[in-house]
Amino acid sequence: MKHTHHCAQLTAADLGATVSLVGWVDSIRDHGGILFIDLRDRKGVTQVKFDPQDHPELAQQAATLKPESVVAVSGKIVARPEGTVNKNLPTGAIEVSATALVIHNISETPPFPLTDAGGDKVNEDLRLTYRYLDLRRPKMRKNLHVRHKATKAIRDYFDSQEFIEVETPALFKSTPEGAREYLVPSRIHAGQFYALSQSPQQFKQILMVAGVERYFQIARCFRDEDLRADRQMEFTQVDVEASFIDREDVYRIFEGMVKKVWKEVLGQDLPTPFQRMPFHEAMNRFGVDKPDLRFGFELTDLSETFRNSAFKVFQATVAGGGVIKAINAKGLADLTQGELKNLEDIAKSLGAKGLAFIKCEGGEWKSPIVKFFSDAEKAALTAQLGIADGDVVFFAAASWEKACAILGRIRLEAAQLLVKRGKLEIRHEDWRFLWVVDFPLMTYDEDAKRYLATHHPFTAPVAEDLHLLETAPDKVRGQHYDLVLNGMELGGGSIRIHQPAVQEKVFKDVLKIPGDVVESRFGYMLNAFKYGAPPHGGIAFGLDRMCALLCGTTSIRDVIAFPKTQKGQDLMAQSPTPVTEKQLKELHIAVVAPEAPAAS
Repeated sequence: MKHTHHCAQLTAADLGATVSLVGWVDSIRDHGGILFIDLRDRKGVTQVKFDPQDHPELAQQAATLKPESVVAVSGKIVARPEGTVNKNLPTGAIEVSATALVIHNISETPPFPLTDAGGDKVNEDLRLTYRYLDLRRPKMRKNLHVRHKATKAIRDYFDSQEFIEVETPALFKSTPEGAREYLVPSRIHAGQFYALSQSPQQFKQILMVAGVERYFQIARCFRDEDLRADRQMEFTQVDVEASFIDREDVYRIFEGMVKKVWKEVLGQDLPTPFQRMPFHEAMNRFGVDKPDLRFGFELTDLSETFRNSAFKVFQATVAGGGVIKAINAKGLADLTQGELKNLEDIAKSLGAKGLAFIKCEGGEWKSPIVKFFSDAEKAALTAQLGIADGDVVFFAAASWEKACAILGRIRLEAAQLLVKRGKLEIRHEDWRFLWVVDFPLMTYDEDAKRYLATHHPFTAPVAEDLHLLETAPDKVRGQHYDLVLNGMELGGGSIRIHQPAVQEKVFKDVLKIPGDVVESRFGYMLNAFKYGAPPHGGIAFGLDRMCALLCGTTSIRDVIAFPKTQKGQDLMAQSPTPVTEKQLKELHIAVVAPEAPAAS
């Protein structure tokens, strides 16, 4: 039997009609011999009744069913008896009185409940092992539908803006300057390798040279990185590039894309233009280049307050060129010793020697360091931080970069502690979009003893800073921009270098990449730029992260149909796995077992 309707479609307007439905048995109930099953498909649920007085053989057949069995049902639409209407369901006023049943498959008992509440309580590894069952849960089906709607809205938007979708290769050449790559051995060219593309960056710039002018792609990308809740080894990005544009064009075009996605998926109108903030301001105020603007607790610089302090730790830090920064976690003075110890461990993991603090309780300041503060310093602290009873102040004394990073993390942890106490509300639906701009073009790496590209080596410098490229690279601002939402980076991009002489100078003179390496990795690109490369720029959005935010989840694994675990495993298909000696021989590869750890 083919179905005439889906399982969320029938209402009282269909009373008397004969229909056919297909789907999974969501639940079974026996009411004095009359069987009721809730039949589920991806659209919803319809109640089906099997009455032994009307069709005894059919009722006997239905009695063999188990939850999650796959069936087809035909019958007549009848009204539910008075008092049994389910107002929470679109189909809650009717039921199907069954006249025919086809059992396609009897299910075994699932290893965990396929309800949202039941599934959320089980170990994620179990859910990923039986991902085909996990995806039957309403929440997971909704997540996949949200992703579909978001992707469709993105394609429709760029089509309306005259962009064209172009696919670029997944197999690329190795350019080991950024994140670790996945290498793919070539059977035909012994001893040589492809790399799985980390992004279509170079291809999309070549497309601009080719005259495509407006390109986009829903691109699969691969990076051999340590995994976490918002990172996967294979991920999807909305990759975009356009010619003859500047940064203002980028902001306008991509705010329009985000606005359409939020309208199509959530029915919400986002106000534009989005707020903008320079990188240095974001770090100085929030300690991170992707600040969550839904709550306060901004960092305050107290360096001048403690320049001549009797507290030698602070005084010496300032004298040595460092800074003293602090945040006031208002209302968190009741934190426990365990919570305080955890915050201190976090600070130490970021390079701090400890975590200085002041609790203000009962009108008294409690801290091992308060005895070193003068009355003037206390007054200045109170005025600058707005200290009141019930607050706790955290300090960082270090270089500017380190102090910002330490307190930026403590700020987030303190906010979550207050949320758990019900003292702070951070609403998921409070969409606080932010363009972070004016990043430094270069960052000096102490280990490598050279400058590295903050974004990537194709980012164009701000025109006014171009003269500093050779003499003070760390002072050069890049035409790089990140779009941030509620503490998560949604996407990033830049206006690109399109003059071959400038690109070659960045590679050789600033990044100190040897000429032969530049030629082997990027020669084809520099050569292409000699044939009329237009000014161009673009951006890449993380589709997985965007969908996670739209679905209200903190893990991108919840919006990817078949994700890997944090150990990079597919528990359902049980990969990665060893391969045969024949396969290795064809690829001219030998497997070398890792060395055993030395005995302690």
